[in-house]
Amino acid sequence: MSKTILITGASTGIGAATARCLAPGNILLLHYNASRDAAVQVSRDVEAAGGKAVLLQADLTSEAACVALADAVKAQTGHLDVLVNNAGGMIRRQAADALEWDLMEQIFALNTFSLMKLSSLCVPLLRKSQQGPCIVNISSIVVRHGGPGATIYAAAKGAVDVVTRGFARELAPDIRVNSVTPGVIDTPFHHKVSTPQQMEAWAAGNPLKRNGGPEHIAQAIRLLIEDDFINGESIDVNGGLNIR
Repeated sequence: MSKTILITGASTGIGAATARCLAPGNILLLHYNASRDAAVQVSRDVEAAGGKAVLLQADLTSEAACVALADAVKAQTGHLDVLVNNAGGMIRRQAADALEWDLMEQIFALNTFSLMKLSSLCVPLLRKSQQGPCIVNISSIVVRHGGPGATIYAAAKGAVDVVTRGFARELAPDIRVNSVTPGVIDTPFHHKVSTPQQMEAWAAGNPLKRNGGPEHIAQAIRLLIEDDFINGESIDVNGGLNIR
């Protein structure tokens, strides 16, 4: 049976790979911010794979934008089966002894506040699903061990893990909530904030001697959608870089 799925940050990287992975037979509401050309290409790929794609634009760093996106979703459909909260980013690295208040607000707005608000706004639509609705959040390996210049981002993603567990208990049994914690994934995210030397070092330090691709995270997201007895969990996908 076809699912109606909202994916935020769906124009590139993990979001785009997830859209392509989930495309066959499903209706995908693809959120993007600035990368319209890339989002259009993803929508074409979804259609070619047998899905239906609807593009929705919003800058999710304000409450008003989250409300506008939720309203746009409601205009398209009367229910949601899956919400994938993928939109996020580090914006830029900053040393721990030079933290700027404005940057802290921006990073938390993009990675945490928007995820919380949009999830809250989508709960009524998810409750109308007849297919075991769920939310999948995207965290980061940086919450496990920190990273150079990434403390603000790590704190924001750590909050995502807390939100995942809290929502999982509060919304059960109607809606399952889980998260995926990616390791070092070769996407435009790292192209902006990590050097080639850092990427090489992380690959060398991984037991598998390589970094991951966005398709590895997409497959984990699909697992969490399909397995209806996983709830409140954070699934690490990092090749063993952080074995616990």
